[in-house]
Amino acid sequence: MKGFSIHIVVVLLFINSVHAQFLNIKNDVFWNTKDGKPIYSQGGGIFKFKDATGNQKYYWYGVQYKEAAIYRNDPSITLPNATFESVTCYSSTDLVNWIFEADVFTKEEAFKTVPKTWVGRLGVAYIKELNKYTMIVQHGNQVLITVADSPTGPFTSHQRINMKEMIGTTNTGDQTVFTDEDSGKSYLIYSYGSGRNKIYVSEIGAKDGMVNLLDCIKVFQGESREGNCMFKYKGKYYMAASNIYGWDASYAYYLVADDIRGPYTPVNNMQVMKGSENDYAHVTQTGFFFNIKGSKQETVVYCGDRWANFAGNGLGYNQWFPLSFNGAEPYFNSLSSWNVNAKTGEWKTAADHNYVMNGSFEADRKRIPSHVKPVQEFLLGWTTTVIEGNKVSLDSNSSPVLNYFNTATDRKTVIGEKSLQISDKVGFNRRVHQVIASSPYVKLEDGNYTLTAKVKNSSGFTVLNMYAQSNEKVRFYSIKEENANWKTITIERVLVKGGKVEIGFVAEGAANAFCYVDDVMLVRAK
Repeated sequence: MKGFSIHIVVVLLFINSVHAQFLNIKNDVFWNTKDGKPIYSQGGGIFKFKDATGNQKYYWYGVQYKEAAIYRNDPSITLPNATFESVTCYSSTDLVNWIFEADVFTKEEAFKTVPKTWVGRLGVAYIKELNKYTMIVQHGNQVLITVADSPTGPFTSHQRINMKEMIGTTNTGDQTVFTDEDSGKSYLIYSYGSGRNKIYVSEIGAKDGMVNLLDCIKVFQGESREGNCMFKYKGKYYMAASNIYGWDASYAYYLVADDIRGPYTPVNNMQVMKGSENDYAHVTQTGFFFNIKGSKQETVVYCGDRWANFAGNGLGYNQWFPLSFNGAEPYFNSLSSWNVNAKTGEWKTAADHNYVMNGSFEADRKRIPSHVKPVQEFLLGWTTTVIEGNKVSLDSNSSPVLNYFNTATDRKTVIGEKSLQISDKVGFNRRVHQVIASSPYVKLEDGNYTLTAKVKNSSGFTVLNMYAQSNEKVRFYSIKEENANWKTITIERVLVKGGKVEIGFVAEGAANAFCYVDDVMLVRAK
């Protein structure tokens, strides 16, 4: 029995060890380092380099803007400026626990020869011929190449490039650095500096003893795109980008090629990545990618930029998601919380994942219906059914507005600039709902869930319910009184069966009665 007990202990230790290798990546929150300090890293990338001891690590570079800390401390105010403080560098061996290494490129170095200007959109590569690390960064109306002796800097100015001779504008649009691990070569991926309707690939290397761009290949010309970035998977190159929406989110687009210099297909016709449609890629722009080449599988991680400090569109600046593939077709998994094993490459949905798409209504960048880009009639991820009252229409002045812009006071309680608005100028009867179901890669398990939302409403309703329906069984929460302040409402023990549930809100109200809804969550009960 003694030997049997020891065997059990060893097995349990092994199970716990394997289980512990899955670490959590949580979106929609501000991130911290391993020792609890804020992570400030925007518009950069993650690259694999050897440290001083010869061990390979992940190094994450990005810009710290002054406004990032201000917004993090008080996300009730959207900030107007982007003030460069430094390029930060963090390192990790597991992609979850990050250690701050240094401010590797300082504002003193950035503005040594030019007035204060925009600095951002950068990446780092190792130049074997020179035994140097180079950081290439947008620098005002040109591109700045910097160099360092180690991945942790300091990076100093090397040369400033006027891109006009190469592409016709002095600057790039958005840009990132991509390293092909199979060849060891690195490339600058960037768009045309005016209008951003062309995308280019340039190899980074040594020329006349200097780090430079060795060529310039146009791989796309068509609709304007930003957030240009690239990944490689199973021998194919994927060019990704987002719409020209300023700081706001958009669909994730992509093209595919067998060679990094193209041709990319469909030619000049970027495709929307499936899974990104219902919440604009979880309220992000394409930022960069990294690959986890594990012992069991290779996982491509989409790293989305959420410029919340300048768009007011939620919490957190970095939102990371695992991609799945149907053959060569990528699929975006919109997860609020997921677990990853950096050794095996495996990932799985976390227990606290919120299954609601666009639950804080931040994906919708304009008042909806919107007559301007993006022309949009309904809220992303949600279906609005008008039973009585004015119809939702782009062509009618009487159309109800489907979202509400939160005040600074509202944003002390609810997340982001926007919430759902249920109201009309005439008496109305309306249902707003979302059907949540298993995707090809993320299963909605059968079991009990908890549905919550925050509401603020006037009087004047004869019916005002939140509901959840699965397998023909309905549970609801009835709001019977006016709530002048935001109130959290909850439906517990929502029994999901068959991998599908409908959630929503039903309202019958008098003219000008209103209900605002925000931060809707459906989470598996513990």
